[in-house]
Amino acid sequence: MSSSNIDRRDFLRVLGISGAAATLAGCGNTSIESGAELVESYVQPEDFVVPGVGVYYASTCTQCGSGCGIMGRVREGRILKLEGNPQSLISGGKICGLGQAGVQVHYNPDRLTTPMIREAGAFKPVSWDKAMATLTARLGSSSTLSGDQIAVLTGEISGHQKVLLGHFLESFKSANHIVYDALSPAIGQAANKAVLGVEQPVLQIDKARLILSFGNDFLGTGPSPVHMAAQYARFRKAPRGTLIQIEPRMTLTGANADRWYAIKPGTEGVFALGIAHSLLQHQEYAHAVPAEIAEALKQYDKDTVSEVTGIHADAISHIAGMLWEKSPSLVLSGPSAEGHVHGFNNAAAILLLNLVLENRGKTLQGQASHPFPQLTPASGSTTALAKLNQAMSAGQCQALLVMGANPVFTAPTFVPFASNLAKVPFKVAFATQLDETAHQCDLVLPLLSPMEDFGTHVAGYQPSGVELAIQQPLMERLYPETRGLGDILLDLLKQRQPEAYKAFPDYYAYIKTAVTKAKPVFKSKSSDDDFWEDALRNGVLRLEAPPAALEAHAATVKVGKPQALETDVNFPFFFVPSVRADLRDGRHANLPWLQESPDPLTTVVWDSWVEIHPTTAAQMQIREGDILEVQSATGSVRAKAYLFPGIQPDTVSMPLGQGHTGYGRYADGMGVNPFKIFDPMYDERTGELALYATRVIIKKTGEHARVVKDEGATNLQQGRKLVATMAADQAELAKEISRVTQ
Repeated sequence: MSSSNIDRRDFLRVLGISGAAATLAGCGNTSIESGAELVESYVQPEDFVVPGVGVYYASTCTQCGSGCGIMGRVREGRILKLEGNPQSLISGGKICGLGQAGVQVHYNPDRLTTPMIREAGAFKPVSWDKAMATLTARLGSSSTLSGDQIAVLTGEISGHQKVLLGHFLESFKSANHIVYDALSPAIGQAANKAVLGVEQPVLQIDKARLILSFGNDFLGTGPSPVHMAAQYARFRKAPRGTLIQIEPRMTLTGANADRWYAIKPGTEGVFALGIAHSLLQHQEYAHAVPAEIAEALKQYDKDTVSEVTGIHADAISHIAGMLWEKSPSLVLSGPSAEGHVHGFNNAAAILLLNLVLENRGKTLQGQASHPFPQLTPASGSTTALAKLNQAMSAGQCQALLVMGANPVFTAPTFVPFASNLAKVPFKVAFATQLDETAHQCDLVLPLLSPMEDFGTHVAGYQPSGVELAIQQPLMERLYPETRGLGDILLDLLKQRQPEAYKAFPDYYAYIKTAVTKAKPVFKSKSSDDDFWEDALRNGVLRLEAPPAALEAHAATVKVGKPQALETDVNFPFFFVPSVRADLRDGRHANLPWLQESPDPLTTVVWDSWVEIHPTTAAQMQIREGDILEVQSATGSVRAKAYLFPGIQPDTVSMPLGQGHTGYGRYADGMGVNPFKIFDPMYDERTGELALYATRVIIKKTGEHARVVKDEGATNLQQGRKLVATMAADQAELAKEISRVTQ
């Protein structure tokens, strides 16, 4: 831009403000106009330090995408402990174990402390000046690269980092922002969009009297576990709500259920349609679906559904009766139902129950419209990584910048990401610690930890209104040669578009300007400085806004003939990976607190294991600790057997997140990586990788080792019969309806 002062609208766009929000922000209510005024850089104030006395500062947890508000306890200039921020509606003053471990990201002894460049096949420390000069020379205006040859690969990203990243790519005329999530919820989001008109409805758990969940682990790995745990606590108070969980392998949410049913993987949609058929026998529900769907549902009688799903026929009538008696209800679809070739159809069938039960507007609502759509998170998918992999293989990607993703570790064997990454001439990693992907890059830039950096974040799940989360440093940086991602992007943009970004000496100045320019949207009458100080003090900016109305598209649900699952003599077992609330896809395996934390259902620590039903184990003469080989058509892994009654007998399970080979002392060599045995199975509607569709065979190796766990001397519920288990055909379900509904 040639003019000394950029246009006001362009200036607001630089800050991530446009549309109706830009109209308000441009009304003269803030002091900075058109970028003419220079914003002062952040200066660390002298802390009021009293030896031995802790002070709390508000910030935002970045351990997952929930966007929970946190309070950092700082004593004598050091962050010691994190707690929940009561000002945040998302966290409600609470925090999970994963969030607590954020301190260990900061103090991890394997943190990167200086930029590194690859020379003669090995990393060599370099100065920031040389690192940035290298980056600029390979990507700058003198480069011969065209826009479509440059790509940026990230995990989920939101806030003003997302804005700057978008502007950076635009400066190259590139649209190649690849957002990758190895555990992508894209299938469920697509079904939500098709049936309800929104990708992520708001779940009013505390308003339901009965929750029917098909593998939705909302207490463990859902979109906002801390918030939903608080809702669940209210759900359990008088009148006490009832939770029924249906899934092939018990999750943390399933362990909290009143009744848990083991179902054959992939048949969740059939079971949901069987319940829908039973509900439609009540006249009050008959109008909820088109006549052709009601007619097609007649094929889903309870005996047919029982044969397909493996759940006793009486359970269908029992659950339908409870749904009829306990209103309002809430029916949820989860990853284990969605991760199949017909996963979209499963999810849509489950959502149909919410339409039949008229849960829209009661226990299901839409999210409020966000005034700053540029700040909302970019959700990841597995299809995005597949497209990038193809581009790298064809030589179309000449420069790749990676941040917040580790596809060398999480990509299945049939996606040769590591070998194709080697074909990219220039690769840059922005990271706090080397992982498997960063090890293959040519330039590594060390980032500040979240405890040292500024930022803004927008959670993908907004339970009420709109919440903009503010991140601020809780202490000064540990290592002088680390920098924030926002500062790096801002420096690169200053080189390419100096007029547009000259008003901002650093990322702090940019963030402060963006937040204060948004002040009119939040209807504040404070001065800019007071508004900014309040934002830092509270850690959040909230805007009350009404929820969007949900739609009802029952006709999108496919109701075909119920099909029994095909058997495979070569691979007779279903493989259901389990996702731990702490390790997730493996990005947190470098934190010893989480490695040491017992798995909530098996209590195993520092390892991988194979969960197998005791009956199946007895038939195969397998005992706990036997080393088993789990083999799919794609590959195999070995791990110790763990006899687990919370699993469908024809199913085996292994936890994800372990098996690292280049992620630091606490992660490397711990367990095995089940991502590598996934088969190339895809949801037929979205093209997403079907994570729960792999079939395996189990082989005994003849080896044995002790399973390291923390469940005490007995596996009999501490010697007490806390939870009763029985075969479904032994339970007199019909007699229980009156007891449960009284």
